[in-house]
Amino acid sequence: MANSIMPVKVWVLMALMCAGTGLDAVDDAAGSREKISLSSLNYHGALAKSILFFEGQRSGRLPANQRAKWRGDSALNDGQDQNVNLTGGYYDAGDNVKFVFPMAFSITLLSWSAMEYRDEVAAAGQLRHLRSAIEWGADFLLRAHTAPTTLYTQVGDGNADHQCWERPEDMDTPRTLYKITENSPGSEAAGEAAAALAAAYLVFRDDRDKTFATQLLSASRSLFDFANIYRESFQSSCPFYCSYSGFQDELQWASAWLYRATRDRKYLDFLQNNQGGSSNMFSWDNKYPGAQMLATQEYLAGRTELEGYKRGLDSFVCAVMPNSGNTQIRTTPGGLLFTSDSVNMQYTTTATLLLFIYSKTLSSSNSGGLQCSAATFSPDDISSFAASQVDYILGDNPMGMSYMAGFSSKFPRRIHHRGSSIPSIKALPRKVTCNEGFSSWFPTSNPNPNTHVGAIVGGPDGNDQFSDNRGDSTHSEPTTYINAAFVGACAAVLGQNQVQGPVGDIAPVISSN
Repeated sequence: MANSIMPVKVWVLMALMCAGTGLDAVDDAAGSREKISLSSLNYHGALAKSILFFEGQRSGRLPANQRAKWRGDSALNDGQDQNVNLTGGYYDAGDNVKFVFPMAFSITLLSWSAMEYRDEVAAAGQLRHLRSAIEWGADFLLRAHTAPTTLYTQVGDGNADHQCWERPEDMDTPRTLYKITENSPGSEAAGEAAAALAAAYLVFRDDRDKTFATQLLSASRSLFDFANIYRESFQSSCPFYCSYSGFQDELQWASAWLYRATRDRKYLDFLQNNQGGSSNMFSWDNKYPGAQMLATQEYLAGRTELEGYKRGLDSFVCAVMPNSGNTQIRTTPGGLLFTSDSVNMQYTTTATLLLFIYSKTLSSSNSGGLQCSAATFSPDDISSFAASQVDYILGDNPMGMSYMAGFSSKFPRRIHHRGSSIPSIKALPRKVTCNEGFSSWFPTSNPNPNTHVGAIVGGPDGNDQFSDNRGDSTHSEPTTYINAAFVGACAAVLGQNQVQGPVGDIAPVISSN
């Protein structure tokens, strides 16, 4: 990318060429695997689209400034049968269910990105859109926490939904409600919601109107107390997105965010008295590396005695860095972090975000590099590897394709996503039934009629292969938590490259459908 400031009109033209605005183009007839030149990667466009994705996942009554025009209002009666307002929020992935546990994790990551890379996001003209994405989810979490010991954790019958292929606007499957209470706790879900609202508070606390921020922090404190006092795993009270790592990681994660938000000694004491735990994956279920990252930032700044968390974080980084002597995590032949053949990209984007933040933290604290068993990595080594992951996702891979819908000229056209795969309700205003969706739209080899701009799919297999098959949900389905981690990672690359862009916002230009 050029380092000089281009005239706005020229820059927008290049954005249209490089960021993939041939959104209705057919598949590459020759099936070319020519790799995309790194010089053509448009990080501004990728950042804008990764945020725009969340508008396509919105549930509820859409605002007048909605940019994903193929979507319409949906699920306007959620919560009504229990006299609560559970409209809004996000559909989790390619289905039409709202799962609070991963939704909250997505909001935490978006908020972290907004804080850690605020300048980069603002320079790209995307800060207001990122704040809007955070607010849409955080507002729902506030409504879902209806009492000190109550949190609604799911809206919709997951089994019925997964047996149906309908647009959210046509949805007629049961909108069953699930919740955790003092009699049926779920410390993981309550802890993650607490983390999300504390992180969102940090985004909004400096606004002129303090009302929203005050509500966020109050609810976050309440949810942490709920999670901590009524300790029981979400494993016993959830039908989907159950926790397998236990609740200690969420309690650490939430207390770290609350300490950052409040500087209240009780949250620091909790961190100091509850050290321990490790993982080679950072995900909606396992927050140990994230909590360790937050605690390490405090430790390296000289504000706390939390060295144990840094040791845990170092172990995570050594596990994911190539040629570190630790073989627990590998990369594909093309260089993508590969931890699982099931929605692998979720672990890739979260690890990439942490690597960027750790590199930045080491540099700002003059802490030198990281010693792993077989290698020493400087902050630049760590951030360079993280950048390679972003570039792989955007097209520098053996398939020569972007794994983000709507980015570049070659991207997944048949993503596993109900709303994207059926003509928009504005183009086809009649109801599309569950059975018609499965018979007419799910099995077709035609590209999806709606390009879900910004959606990052589950990704290639361990051999860098991707079939672009709508029926292959583990590789072709996007999720909110994949995109949420990518937002910060993409902003970090943008900062590394010191790319200058226009003051204006190009998102309306690149989201024409």
